[in-house]
Amino acid sequence: MATEPQNSNGPDQGQEIQPSINVLAQYIKDLSFENPNAPRSLGNMQNSPQISLTVNVNGKPLGGADYEVELSIEGGAGEGAGTLFKFELLYGAVIRLAGIPDDNVHAMVMIEGPRLLFPFARQIIADATRNGGFPPLMIDPIDFVALYRNRLAQVPPAAGQA
Repeated sequence: MATEPQNSNGPDQGQEIQPSINVLAQYIKDLSFENPNAPRSLGNMQNSPQISLTVNVNGKPLGGADYEVELSIEGGAGEGAGTLFKFELLYGAVIRLAGIPDDNVHAMVMIEGPRLLFPFARQIIADATRNGGFPPLMIDPIDFVALYRNRLAQVPPAAGQA
């Protein structure tokens, strides 16, 4: 006995949309790797160098349910004349949200968006450092919830905004 496909105009038409986030595209917007003291710096790895890292997230609406998320990661090893390497990565994506309440959209874009992008950005940085002649830099996982909360605490709430 065959079953007939359900018609979208049937009784389930008023059913609530399940919350979802989809990555429509992801891309490198900017990538820079500097090895200013090569080749001297390549043999200077006896001590573990001081690694610096800065992470930032930006998001903006593109129209409808689509948003652009940008994950910016900058860092390096060493300082001044002892700099081994420096890098900057701006990694972006277009995401589509569905079934997300309006008051949760900002958090989804700024937390879940970069959480989905991070493994790819991490791999790009690891490859860049390895291709620059150093051991791959494997960045520890980032707590995007804490990053989001810190950013909200630094920005005074605008009038009429929750």
